[in-house]
Amino acid sequence: MRRADRLFDIIQVLRTQAGPVTAQALAGRLEVTARTIYRDIASLQASRVPIEGAAGVGYVLRRGFDLPPLMFTIEEVEAIAVGARMLRRTGDPGLQSSAESVLSKVSVLLPDLLGQHLANPPFFVSGHGAPLPLAADLSAVRAAIREERKLCIVYSDTKGDRTIRVIWPVVVAYYVEATLIGGWCELRCDFRHFRADRIEHIDLLEEHFPGGRRALLGRWRDLFGGEVEMPVMSRAPVVPP
Repeated sequence: MRRADRLFDIIQVLRTQAGPVTAQALAGRLEVTARTIYRDIASLQASRVPIEGAAGVGYVLRRGFDLPPLMFTIEEVEAIAVGARMLRRTGDPGLQSSAESVLSKVSVLLPDLLGQHLANPPFFVSGHGAPLPLAADLSAVRAAIREERKLCIVYSDTKGDRTIRVIWPVVVAYYVEATLIGGWCELRCDFRHFRADRIEHIDLLEEHFPGGRRALLGRWRDLFGGEVEMPVMSRAPVVPP
């Protein structure tokens, strides 16, 4: 978590609590050490955020303090609400949790009327969508893509045949039917797409894939035009990147 995000979260937690919050409680919630919280509180106080309290007693945010409201139109608020709720369809628990966090952060920054509209929108978004992966941690997959690291997966195809593959992940494609992980497959020497719900085991390897994600993603886009059909059709192998 970036320090700026953590400072924001500290303010958000304090402004929603009725009583003092200890550094230990904040540290547990934000997954950092109490010493980090003490430093962050000192920085916020130095920036004239009216936090009162002391180590061992707890901290409170003086009433009346507020952050400047974000200037969203009603249409933008509804776009945020719909978009965040549609993430329930992805079968990606990490994105779903982050979406709820976004809604919480935005709602406390909006003027009262818009905040109420965001909390109680006049629409319904179905939660039906891609099946939840049983073994594939999509947060870890997205981290592997960012860090350009290989993945070793145990994959079961439509016939139930299992294979062990090492892949160079470059993209996660979200569909209503399924979530796909796209990348270079060392076994097939070609780009392949794997349904996340058919991955039976996954390991994040220390080894980085060569060439970098940007170049590999460029080749993937050249082949697929940024669009993967369901189901993915086989193609002739291409030269390894």
